[in-house]
Amino acid sequence: MPGPSSASDHPELFEQVRADVPARFEAVGEALIAGRTATDACEVVGRLQGSQGVSLEETLADLRTTYEVVLGTEPAFTDACAVALGWSEATLAYLHQLSCADPLTGLASMAHLRGRLTELYRGDTRGPATLRERYALVVVEAAAPRFSGIADEVFGLDLRMSRIGESARSVFATDETVCRIGPRRIVILAARDQGLPRRMSLLRSLLDVGERAHGGVRIWGESLPLAADQASSLLDELSRDQAL
Repeated sequence: MPGPSSASDHPELFEQVRADVPARFEAVGEALIAGRTATDACEVVGRLQGSQGVSLEETLADLRTTYEVVLGTEPAFTDACAVALGWSEATLAYLHQLSCADPLTGLASMAHLRGRLTELYRGDTRGPATLRERYALVVVEAAAPRFSGIADEVFGLDLRMSRIGESARSVFATDETVCRIGPRRIVILAARDQGLPRRMSLLRSLLDVGERAHGGVRIWGESLPLAADQASSLLDELSRDQAL
């Protein structure tokens, strides 16, 4: 039985796609020609468009043009969602670089958390206890959202994360840093003391009822690395897209 076709199996159509589809959408067109899913390519191009300052309206219009040129149809719903999500993530990442607060949820931004950790590592010379013995990262991960529309998928998750963040701030209500670190994750920089397990359990109980209909949440603790550069790498790993 022959395997799936590739863009190289259709050289004439492949050349037409490269000539006629909008800039940056070539990989999407090639996937459509080959009969493969274009969702991953759509998310990548959405992220690229957002990072270049291209509007979401123009980005979705380019996706529509790509589908029209290659298949003569409207874009698949999942591909349109992937483009919108990629664009949203890139735009939020840019805003996080400019602000100490996430513009949609009001939580601390990644830039603020990085700055806070830098201060802690720079001043980690007091007393016998190391920084990793005095602090921990509490990670809260929401379940992956269910597709119910582009607007709900992009902004509905932000509303959920805002509610989760409010619960986290009600439990960690002193000088802890509560930060949205990814599409579905919130990280809390908290003191590692005897009350930390109890507060994590209380937060889990608070979120259990409200998030049960969405698939629940996961909560776990991460130890701080020994060095500041390792902490930065840990934040990068935690912030990576979690299977949206």
